[in-house]
Amino acid sequence: MLMSLGMFAFSIPTFAHDELQRRTDWRHGRSPRVGARDATQFTGPGDDTISLTGTAFAELGDVTAALEELRTMGASGQAWSLVDGAGRVYGAFVITALDERQKVFMADGTPLRIDFALDLLAVDGPEPAK
Repeated sequence: MLMSLGMFAFSIPTFAHDELQRRTDWRHGRSPRVGARDATQFTGPGDDTISLTGTAFAELGDVTAALEELRTMGASGQAWSLVDGAGRVYGAFVITALDERQKVFMADGTPLRIDFALDLLAVDGPEPAK
């Protein structure tokens, strides 16, 4: 297992991400000054986002069912625990977007390859769903 979001596992070879991008922001209030740079004051943490991108192949598993499970999780609005395969806990995240690109089709229209991107946002508050 590469990573899990709640009970959803990203794993090789069935539904694996091949890139993880993380961005963490911090907020700073600004006040203009004449003849100098703006004065700044740290006001707290900003957004902490993670984007997972990857490619899934129909020959290796039920890719469409995995995508529907992620859509259901996102539509619930719940926060989910994000943990990588080494046991590192990232915290509680909500799903903010899921992109899907279908490629290489069989005669009946079934895609053999699906590229995906999943956007997650860290949240504070209630205990995440398991």
